[in-house]
Amino acid sequence: MECGCERLPMVEFLMESAQHLQVSPIVKYSALSFFADRFFPSLPHFINAGHSSSCLLPPVTQSTLQLFVLISLWTSSKIHDSRPLSVTCFKSLADASIKEQHFTSRNFLEAEVVFMQVLNFEIGTTNIAFLFLEDLWIQFNGVAKVGALISIETCMEIMDLLYEKEEMSILFRSPHSIAASILVASYVMTVPKQKWEFPVLAWVNFVTSCKEQDILKMVTKILKHVLEPS
Repeated sequence: MECGCERLPMVEFLMESAQHLQVSPIVKYSALSFFADRFFPSLPHFINAGHSSSCLLPPVTQSTLQLFVLISLWTSSKIHDSRPLSVTCFKSLADASIKEQHFTSRNFLEAEVVFMQVLNFEIGTTNIAFLFLEDLWIQFNGVAKVGALISIETCMEIMDLLYEKEEMSILFRSPHSIAASILVASYVMTVPKQKWEFPVLAWVNFVTSCKEQDILKMVTKILKHVLEPS
């Protein structure tokens, strides 16, 4: 299993699937946290330790990873949606988008068990960076007029770009800091310089207790990544 090679296509597949299913942002970002932050990095150790007797593992194929991507979205939908998406919905998407292998409804249920085992049955979502970011964005709009110039969509676009690169996604291990840094980066990118009157760094330091120096370093990393030439 070549983790570095497979990760980006899986993150892209998750984002495409989330868009196709028209899930809410919290469902999408919880699924990204489940899969990219926790499941994918833990899977090699899980297999090497011989914990799984599932016919899905090993070997780990691209199709199997795509199945687990859909499981992460399904799990997230069951947590956050009052009417979760059904397994039939995800199976239809798999039939249309996973060409190399056909998965049955039974495969989905089996994959869900493996998914939970790899996550050690810990599926809490209170520490998701998007929740902190959304809350900060709402607060910022309440205290600063320039907050109207920053859209939550811009913040989410930055978040997506960070998830696409493994070395940048590590920043999500500090959800409060990354949320504050994304907000500041959005401020720098979208608010005209002549309107940089609000002390945004001091404000996020006050609201989140994150050190200004740490936020500044993280913002610099984010801006270099987001603005670097393709």
